[in-house]
Amino acid sequence: MNLTEAVLLGVVQGLTEFLPVSSSGHLVLFQNLLGLTQPLLAFDISVHVGTLFAVVIYFFKDIVAILKALVKWLRVLPDIKAASELLAKDREIRIALLIVAGSIPTAILGLVFKEIAETLFSSVTIVGVTLMITGVVLWGTRRLGAGGHGVRRFTIKNSVAIGIVQGLAIIPGISRSGATIAAGLYLGLDRETAARFSFLLSIPAVAGAGLLGAGDLVGHSNLPLTITAAGTLASCLVGYASLRFLVWMVGRGRLHYFAPYCMVLGLAALVVSL
Repeated sequence: MNLTEAVLLGVVQGLTEFLPVSSSGHLVLFQNLLGLTQPLLAFDISVHVGTLFAVVIYFFKDIVAILKALVKWLRVLPDIKAASELLAKDREIRIALLIVAGSIPTAILGLVFKEIAETLFSSVTIVGVTLMITGVVLWGTRRLGAGGHGVRRFTIKNSVAIGIVQGLAIIPGISRSGATIAAGLYLGLDRETAARFSFLLSIPAVAGAGLLGAGDLVGHSNLPLTITAAGTLASCLVGYASLRFLVWMVGRGRLHYFAPYCMVLGLAALVVSL
């Protein structure tokens, strides 16, 4: 892989990590298009970390508020009554606990299916099928979210369900953002809450995947550091712009606009692979 290819793949990652069209699926397709037939797992982890930086920058104020609220709650936790009252009235504490609950099934599924997912990264056929599944899921959201509820009625059970969906998105072609936002909408969340929770939930998931893959990045990657860094920077900058755009689209109930693209690209991938 040369510098131009690394930047191109970083741009692809940045565009597709937050837009609900599957960044991993696009990386598989573009790597095959560029003739990079060996799965570049370390590079893939790096550009995912680039988009992690983008979401942290975008939601920085939210993250700080959640951490401050969580510390405040932990301080009063020995007093069960006070902790319960604070949990009931503080929105940020509730979000923090929901993120923890949703991250548990994501982590379990990520560990269980890690090796399988690595194998699927070489299959254009699988990506074609899963992109079409993503398209169907997105299309079903076109009338959802306008009258949904917010964090107050967001249960641990809902969070765990969304965490399971996020864990399954380790399969290339399943859009993490699309699947988790859609899951929130299907569970009755309003659009703002579904989008915000989806992206905040992605932070521990992507950070965890980056830590687990650090050994691949340092010890087994044969790519020069400058090439990896260029791809990571490109994914961060483009990812921030695409994140802003998707939040705007979700807020206007237009998540399903991405469904035809996923279906057409998935069908094209199937035709090419067969």
